[in-house]
Amino acid sequence: MAGKGTPATALLAKRRIPHEVHSYPHQDGATGPGAGYGEEAVRAMGQDPRRVFKTLVALVDGTMTVGIVPVAAQLDLKALAAAAGGKKAVLAPVADAERATGYVAGGISPLGQRRRLPTVLDASAHDHPTVFCSGGRRGLEIELAPADLVTLTAAVVAPIAAG
Repeated sequence: MAGKGTPATALLAKRRIPHEVHSYPHQDGATGPGAGYGEEAVRAMGQDPRRVFKTLVALVDGTMTVGIVPVAAQLDLKALAAAAGGKKAVLAPVADAERATGYVAGGISPLGQRRRLPTVLDASAHDHPTVFCSGGRRGLEIELAPADLVTLTAAVVAPIAAG
């Protein structure tokens, strides 16, 4: 692993989970209009946006919950609520998501969070032998098997992506 590690990369090393760390030069403000951090990662790494996943934090009936969906899609909040056993979901305020996970927006990893939040992974992750998720800071992605992502996050797998 090149450079400074993160709680996400430390967790993978500690658990001896096969993975690959990919980094790219992130520049604040470089995502462009209408583009987010996920799109920046897809472009920088030259990957399929259906294989690079973004980590979003929502409130499901008031409980912080993580939804992991492909960059090519949007999070279906209704589907997330149902998969998490709730009735209603809304995206969490950025400051609350950062505080709960210990990561900054654009670098929120589903791995190594300050406290483990209930997590739902979009079922499309299993369409790929490996997927990419944030490594815990902007410009850092982790490639790992979807089954390992499920195990490490205790995720429920459900169709939560729209579009």
